[in-house]
Amino acid sequence: MALPQTEAVATECSGIDTMPEAAVLARVLAGQKAAVAAVESAMVPIADAADMMADAMRCGGRLIYAAAGSSALMAIADGLELGGTFGIAPDRIRLLMAGGLPVDAAMPGHTEDDVSEAEQAAKHIRRGDVVIAVTASGSTPYPCTISDLAKKAGARTIGIANNAEAPLFATSDIAIHLPTPPEVIGGSTRLGAATAQKAALNMMSTLMGIKLGHVHDGMMVNLLADNAKLRKRAAVMVSAIAGVDDARAGACLQACGGAVKPAVLLAVGVEGPEQAKAMLNAAQGNLRAALTAHGFYE
Repeated sequence: MALPQTEAVATECSGIDTMPEAAVLARVLAGQKAAVAAVESAMVPIADAADMMADAMRCGGRLIYAAAGSSALMAIADGLELGGTFGIAPDRIRLLMAGGLPVDAAMPGHTEDDVSEAEQAAKHIRRGDVVIAVTASGSTPYPCTISDLAKKAGARTIGIANNAEAPLFATSDIAIHLPTPPEVIGGSTRLGAATAQKAALNMMSTLMGIKLGHVHDGMMVNLLADNAKLRKRAAVMVSAIAGVDDARAGACLQACGGAVKPAVLLAVGVEGPEQAKAMLNAAQGNLRAALTAHGFYE
């Protein structure tokens, strides 16, 4: 019986347990590179997914990540970073992991088959939400059940899987197939499959942030500056974008409660924080559009 791609063993890894250390590591690294390369074939659906996610954020919906095991760890890593990077409020993100989020190294495998837990988790999904279901095999009951119920509830669905013709794709408005090669350790999808998933999720959420106007010249201008490092980063951004010195940047940030976008507008001559906020609202939060309206780029 032919094994699905995620269960097959890489032929070049035959005898890997007898190889020198350097040879083992070289094969692991080659597997990681091949996994990342596999993501390139999914550029179109990844871009479509970013569009869907950005639309949900504009319209008051939520992003809901649903997965089990290693796939859940990749999804959680992406979702948890959206607040710090793009200033997205925590209540706009939900993280659904089979068995719950771990507090130690125990991550039992049987939880991925728990359909009743998935049904309970899906009860809170509503129209306007976007569900991002991630599973290497594409058939894991927990994320597949949530995707199915989310679609029936009127939510939009994105499915990410590493096997072709994955059952998950039947309930996915956008199907993202990541055709990673067989794993260096057969079935250990924490390796190549998870790497490809992480890359795809990063691409989706980064493009979403750009579409929402939260990135300007490669800078995270909607970040949540809640520690010393990020406050310094915010001042550097205001200084670089507005072309002002550190003192001016710091004063503008203080006047705007630490928010980078209105502080930039203040630094380039907008009269006050309220006018800066009004300009950003008119520009749908896009700093470049607000700067252009102010004549900064003329």
